Amino acid sequence: MKTISFFVLSLLLVVSLPCNATINYNITFTGSGASITVGDVVVQNLTKGTTVTVPAGNILNISDGLSAVEQLNANDETIHVYPNSVGGVSTLSFFSRQAGNTQINVYSLNGIKVLSISQNLQAGTNSFQLLLPSGSYAIQVVGNKYTYSTKMINQGVALSKPEIVHMVAEKPSSATPQRSKSFASGTTTMAYTTGDRLLYIGNSDNYSTVVTDVPTANKTINFDFIACTDGDGNNYKVVKIGTQTWMAENLKTTKYNEGTSIPNVTVATGWDYLGHPAWSMLDSPGYCWYNNDATTYKNAYGALYNWYTAHTTKLAPVGWHVPSDAEWTILENYLMANAYNYDGTTTDNKYAKSLASTTNWITNSGVGTVGKDLSKNNSTGFSALPCGQRNINGDGTFSGLDSFGGWWCSDEWNPSFDSGAWFRMMGNNSSNVTRGSGLMEDTKVGFSIRCVKD
Repeated sequence: MKTISFFVLSLLLVVSLPCNATINYNITFTGSGASITVGDVVVQNLTKGTTVTVPAGNILNISDGLSAVEQLNANDETIHVYPNSVGGVSTLSFFSRQAGNTQINVYSLNGIKVLSISQNLQAGTNSFQLLLPSGSYAIQVVGNKYTYSTKMINQGVALSKPEIVHMVAEKPSSATPQRSKSFASGTTTMAYTTGDRLLYIGNSDNYSTVVTDVPTANKTINFDFIACTDGDGNNYKVVKIGTQTWMAENLKTTKYNEGTSIPNVTVATGWDYLGHPAWSMLDSPGYCWYNNDATTYKNAYGALYNWYTAHTTKLAPVGWHVPSDAEWTILENYLMANAYNYDGTTTDNKYAKSLASTTNWITNSGVGTVGKDLSKNNSTGFSALPCGQRNINGDGTFSGLDSFGGWWCSDEWNPSFDSGAWFRMMGNNSSNVTRGSGLMEDTKVGFSIRCVKD
């Protein structure tokens, strides 16, 4: 029998004290559309800059308690303490759904962690002896893709050496533990203060949907799962903003949606409109990665495409398309009308922070700028990153990473005159989203691309 001991210098135990929380909301998750099954949900508190992962089937509890101790679930039949209200030693028993490292935390009900151990466990029923001072406790078990919680009361004498002792595990009858009808959801907790904006990323197989919300009560978050798969087989997160559904990350495909490859133009002269004889390349589709480094930049930032690539009708995932200037305008009008400006107003273009991600932007001291207090960014879940651009300045270099980003529209601003194409740009030192068109040679710049659902 293996024993793990911890010495606790002092414990302040108040049996009847709750968690000092005035906010205590439970958030549940459902799926619709392409899938009704919700897997793990990543939750970001955009205001506090914290993140938790809610395992499939768990409830999210948000609280302003001192430590956001997991809320107790008396109906959870996967974990037991017996006897409860004990006069000495008690037994903690729970079902490990998968083998792996498991942490057991013991909290007093005012949120102070009293004891914690971490141990590799087998799948199946595992039991531990609890030797604790007198008092009331919350018990939390965090294992491989499962989280349980329960409570206990110990009326025994004070101990100078609290212990958690692992007993013999009972193996399950099959290699994969089965979930019974009586299985109750576990609870994952997160610290929350009134007004905090949460971003939820719900996952279900190849689908991923982003939802943002400022909870004010118990509620259910529904993820409308929508297929968004490019010619390479990459799957993208999506987010609904107003009446539109957008990709929540930049396109990174190297193939059109019918399977043919897009030219990967790595040489500087291929992007230099002054560099002959590469002129013909500039008048046809091409892409690259920032600094020609796919390992570092592909997954985080996506690819940089010239406008000729954006202008094709076969770049976007099936069921999606590169947005027109008018579709960007619909998004921008919605943001203004619904007070997404940094100052809450409903006029003028001051909504860049609502689209920009909470990471990677170079900081800036200007009021309302994207780089000012990144925790105030991304209230829409659009998650725009500063991906920079591939230049056409005579040497085909790269610039702007972490300070600005540009996104192509599908259309020219004046096709009658063979003019430049529309684009959108935002920078760390500005509060607005720039609507630009440029000259014809500017269509040869490498920008990012977001797609919108048909």
